[in-house]
Amino acid sequence: MTILLPLYRTISTAGAPVISWYLRRRLAHGKEDRQRFNERKGISQTPRPSGPLIWIHGASIGESLTVLPLIDRLLETFPSLHVLVTSGTVTSATLLDERLPRGAIHQYVPIDRHHYVRRFLDHWRPELAILTESEFWPNLVTITGDRRIPLILVNGRMSPESFAGWQKIPGLMSRMLRCFSLCLAQANTDANRLRALGAPRVAVLGNLKYATPALPANMEGLDFLRDHIGPRPCWLAASTHSGEEALIGRVHLALKNIYPELITIIVPRHPDRGEAIAKALSADHLTVMRRSSGDAIVSTTDIYLADTLGELGLFFRLSPISFMGKSLVDQGGQNPLEPARLGSAVLFGPHMWNFADISRRLIDADAAEEVTDVGSLTAAVDRLLADPGLCENRGRKGTIVAESENKVLDQVANALNPHICKAIADRRST
Repeated sequence: MTILLPLYRTISTAGAPVISWYLRRRLAHGKEDRQRFNERKGISQTPRPSGPLIWIHGASIGESLTVLPLIDRLLETFPSLHVLVTSGTVTSATLLDERLPRGAIHQYVPIDRHHYVRRFLDHWRPELAILTESEFWPNLVTITGDRRIPLILVNGRMSPESFAGWQKIPGLMSRMLRCFSLCLAQANTDANRLRALGAPRVAVLGNLKYATPALPANMEGLDFLRDHIGPRPCWLAASTHSGEEALIGRVHLALKNIYPELITIIVPRHPDRGEAIAKALSADHLTVMRRSSGDAIVSTTDIYLADTLGELGLFFRLSPISFMGKSLVDQGGQNPLEPARLGSAVLFGPHMWNFADISRRLIDADAAEEVTDVGSLTAAVDRLLADPGLCENRGRKGTIVAESENKVLDQVANALNPHICKAIADRRST
């Protein structure tokens, strides 16, 4: 066994004061749920339901949205089943509390300390654990595996950067991957990297992001915004991250010389940044209206800042052009299938390594365009605003790509069914 796992456990135990300080800072900045903070320590006020229970973990909003159709399918197939869903962010918890079906429970995932993970597992006692994408936390994985709780990786992803990093400590990653009964990778490149790092059983059944339904929208709210925008040209910058809003503001100023009535809609990934974003854009002489404050769109509005949660489906329907954030900064991008599924022409920056296969397929289908900087983004938005036919054509092609893997949910569910049947049988035998 690699010495790195005992070393990691020692450090994560001895580092309790540092971890506590870090968590207090997150609490102070609203990044932890004060009312449910004990869940991060493995303490739950929610009793474990009787009967078989499987545990599904996803890091944040993206992973949570991805597994929702799978959760629905599993509960429909196995009526006696309970599903525990964990995530690590306040925004994902809010979304899951609204959208989880009957029979599913949300909890915050415990911090990856040995004591917290053990306490979490002691309480919930899952018959099966399903982790998503790249959630490889050493204590979480190995303690679960050591308790002989079967582990499955779903929609497994391994970016080039993560692969290079794990190659430097292959013993630790191999130790974790040996805990998995099955790894279902998003694409062949992810599968090859998982195998190279020691995963014993890997399959590629497709990317579950293709099975995610269109984001919901309040249709009355959509009609209201359409009436207020009227014939004015508009475009959307969605799920933006720090540093990108200033660039979007520069794009707007450049395009305003061509389209004086242009409205740019910005939906930041983290709505709590709304006040800071509005101040920065206003300092650049842009007129900003904030949705969270109830501001109305008026004739002088430059930027409509939609600093709210769970409304992207509305704005993808509203705007014929959608730029996906987290891609002009080197952070891996956001899911471009979300606007494509709703017929919005897609743009994104060069840093899309979290969605490399999807973005490549959209580009190959002439359904999306990659931009590199403010200048190329300005030119791309200008082309689409000037040519509604081009915009609509890209939107149609994007919808075709988004609907191209409609069998993936069936395939993943079929792969999981034998493991869930065994988990249910094991529960009944105890």
